[in-house]
Amino acid sequence: MNSIMLKGMTWSHPRGYDPMIACSAIWKEKTGVEIIWDKRSLQDFESYPVEDLARAYDLIVIDHPHVGQITGEGCLAPLDVVGREAERAAFAAGSVGKSYSSYEWQGRQWAFPIDAATQVQAWRPDLLPAAPATWGEVLDLARQGRVLLPLRAPHSLMTFFTLAGNLGTPCASDGSGDLIERQAGRAVFELIREMAALVDPVCLDMDPIAVSERMAAADSRIVCAPLIYGYVNYAVPGFRPKRLGFADIAAAGSIGPVGSALGGTGIAVSAFSAVKDEAIDFAYWIASGDTQRGPYAAAGGQPGHAAAWQDGAVNAATGDFYRATWRTLEGAWLRPRHDGYMGFQQTASDRINEGLIGAHEGGRVIDDLNRLFRKSFGR
Repeated sequence: MNSIMLKGMTWSHPRGYDPMIACSAIWKEKTGVEIIWDKRSLQDFESYPVEDLARAYDLIVIDHPHVGQITGEGCLAPLDVVGREAERAAFAAGSVGKSYSSYEWQGRQWAFPIDAATQVQAWRPDLLPAAPATWGEVLDLARQGRVLLPLRAPHSLMTFFTLAGNLGTPCASDGSGDLIERQAGRAVFELIREMAALVDPVCLDMDPIAVSERMAAADSRIVCAPLIYGYVNYAVPGFRPKRLGFADIAAAGSIGPVGSALGGTGIAVSAFSAVKDEAIDFAYWIASGDTQRGPYAAAGGQPGHAAAWQDGAVNAATGDFYRATWRTLEGAWLRPRHDGYMGFQQTASDRINEGLIGAHEGGRVIDDLNRLFRKSFGR
């Protein structure tokens, strides 16, 4: 038996931490390799320099928009090792939407999806007969004070991305031009402005976890969060006083539940690790269909493999969380991933929120977003 110990970093929520602990315990029994996991807050997870993490940990759970930056910094070991092509082909075939390809960059595979997510819709099935199907229905509920929308950075930008895609005018993901055509961008911003004026102003300081917690409280009157990164834990009976249902996004346009800004996480291996081979072995195992629909899902994870999303037992345990949001995941939009995007994500989110708070003219906000986008490519 090996006496190797790896260190891993993930994010501080039961969905991000518990499955890593459960799967690592099984891995130790199988291989003798021990993995010790640390965790960071969601905000730190989205903004902490990955190079610093890569120098301290062998395994890192990452967001795909970091890929351009962290590969440019030489932080990660590529996972497309020779001799394991069949396993990677199975991962690609089992990808939920663009989850697998989101970790491809410049011809290499830098992480494997272990958690699939995008902005979906959360609702209270004990208070509504069905989730709203259109943005107009959501607005009606918002006028009654029964809607929340997470707008804390970067979620205001994620909402902008999703609505742009759902209206059939998706934002750019490369540096060939503006982020979005000015008039299309103004239309998106006005939709957000209209909703932001109807929901509790505290939404500007709320992330998806804060919104989910408030919705799931026993005395909550909130029945809908129309654009929110889904958290399967809240769909499980007993996790919180009230169970949340999840559904495809309410359509703002006429093309169905498409265009949602893809999220989720992947498992990556540090380029600085002294035990890369052992770390890569674990990455392949935890990303596999059998692990994802088995111990990973059972421990409260939100798998990144279609084998779990289509599994009857996995859906039965979560109120059909996966089947109910499948179309939105399959139609999700892939964010930019270039070196420079992460800075843009923060400044653009802040600019949207400044525009909402200050009642800025929409065209002015879009001009600034386009300028910031071009600047992120060094233009």
